[in-house]
Amino acid sequence: MASSLGTCLCFLGILLLFSPKGSGHELPHELEKCSDFQNVNFLRGTNLNVQFLLFTPLDPTCGKLVRESSDLQNFGFNTSLETKLIIHGFRALGTKPSWIDKFIHTLLRVADVNVIAVDWVYGSTGVYFSAVDNVIKLSLEISKFISNVLVLGVSESSIHIIGVSLGAHVGGMVGHFYKGQLGRITGLDPAGPEYTKASLEERLDPGDALFVEAIHTDADNLGIRIPVGHVDYFVNGGQDQPGCPIFIHQGYNYLICDHMRAVHLYLSALENSCPLMAFPCSSFKDFLSGQCLDCANPFQHSCPRIGLLEHGGIKMEKLPKEVKVYLLTTSKAPYCLYYSLVEFHLHQVRNRNTNIEVTLHSSNLTTSIKITILKNQFIGKGLIAHSIPHCHINHVILKVLSPSQVWKKDKSSITGRFCAIPLPANHSTKMWCSSESMILQPNVNTFAKLEIPCAA
Repeated sequence: MASSLGTCLCFLGILLLFSPKGSGHELPHELEKCSDFQNVNFLRGTNLNVQFLLFTPLDPTCGKLVRESSDLQNFGFNTSLETKLIIHGFRALGTKPSWIDKFIHTLLRVADVNVIAVDWVYGSTGVYFSAVDNVIKLSLEISKFISNVLVLGVSESSIHIIGVSLGAHVGGMVGHFYKGQLGRITGLDPAGPEYTKASLEERLDPGDALFVEAIHTDADNLGIRIPVGHVDYFVNGGQDQPGCPIFIHQGYNYLICDHMRAVHLYLSALENSCPLMAFPCSSFKDFLSGQCLDCANPFQHSCPRIGLLEHGGIKMEKLPKEVKVYLLTTSKAPYCLYYSLVEFHLHQVRNRNTNIEVTLHSSNLTTSIKITILKNQFIGKGLIAHSIPHCHINHVILKVLSPSQVWKKDKSSITGRFCAIPLPANHSTKMWCSSESMILQPNVNTFAKLEIPCAA
């Protein structure tokens, strides 16, 4: 019996080896192995050949290739769970995205969901503009797939599309086909080339889902520079990211680092408890100067956070559209920072601008910014960010910066009080101020004990 079974299996293997694709001699589902992304020779063109790979909490490392709607339930698709579709972007060399496995595993570890990885490596390989030409066809394929999911009794609002770069606009087009009734679309640095001036029907926009968010990290190059969601996170201003190469001789990483930071930020937000919180503001410059301290307008004191919180943590029934929000990050995971507004209050106004270096000092970390008290003004302020909560910081170091030119030397001291408040601030948050006046000498460090309470 064993010998006969072995002969049969051997014959079946030979038959499958020489059978052309789609000849009908596939393995039954119960014997089917895990499937993976396709790898493509970038010289072979960009014909669309889409695969849908299902990953479930019961088998998070094994992708099952879904060929027909019945496969979903056969492979453990749970209709009571939220479904997340991950759509990658342009693949110049026809390779599987290096980040995709970690992304899938992390999602399934932190949330009880179905995950569908959309493999369109064939259609995204080679020339970028050819990949753009495939966006409509791909969107139709994904829409048809979602229709099969909905037939199983899944609600449109339980569908969450996470699109990377060009994949973000694919997600937007799919959402447009469903008249904006899908639950959520997350765009991770949505692609800029060919899309900045595109119509709403062609690109991601707030009307494509009940909640649309975008994380911008390379708006001056590969990413789009305009807001495309209900909430648009412009990380470190949305352009150059800390820790990324600044010289072109550093090769491929120079080109892609800022663009891919959005993916790594999102992954970090899933994995870590420290918040990647952002603040609505009219500009990045105003944000850094301490002009935007809370989320009262328009988010009613609920600051948005990158991650899986419903509506990004915003507690509103009707969401405003295309709100730019800003945040700072560190150069590596977990990326999160804690913010405080710092101020210096002069006892007497001066007839010149006064620049003060403010340094927050803990046992092994220091963070510095420069604040400016304008001529004939009493107060100078700025935003300072630190990688640990400010209630864990012990001292502040203040120094008046005098002009470098010999003929403009300013040797006069200034007197005033230093104040700080953790952000986000609201009507119940009190600002901490030094109990005694401080006398600052030009280019001389002045130390003071810091007692900032932790933000609630």
